[in-house]
Amino acid sequence: MPKNNKLISIVEDDQPFRESMRKLVSSLGYTAEAFPSATDFLASPLLTATACLVTDVQMPGMTGLELHGHLVAAGYMIPTILLTAYPDEAVRRRALKDGVVCYLSKPVDDDHLERCLRCALSKPVGRLKRAHEPSCAAGRVN
Repeated sequence: MPKNNKLISIVEDDQPFRESMRKLVSSLGYTAEAFPSATDFLASPLLTATACLVTDVQMPGMTGLELHGHLVAAGYMIPTILLTAYPDEAVRRRALKDGVVCYLSKPVDDDHLERCLRCALSKPVGRLKRAHEPSCAAGRVN
């Protein structure tokens, strides 16, 4: 039984990594659901219940950064954590400027992810647009 009933949605096109992230987030005590694409997440009835989004940067179709931008443009305030196997300082700066909470390199450090989740869950969530809030942790480009 999760110690925290807030829903963490994971969007990752790589099935083994997606499943390992779902298990990791669950092991940290959160409720976790995983989606293979941004399109699947956007079509899910769980979109509005999502308290935090953890998504890969590079995916076919819509990237994680595009997904975050789409959600913001639609008025959703879902704190977002981006993960990448191909860290890029320019992308990191843009993501944080656009309101992403954390930008983490793969493989993901469990402790860093947990800190990012705690920070993300302290942010307001909802459908109303609010003023931009600074990120909790920038993550590092390795």
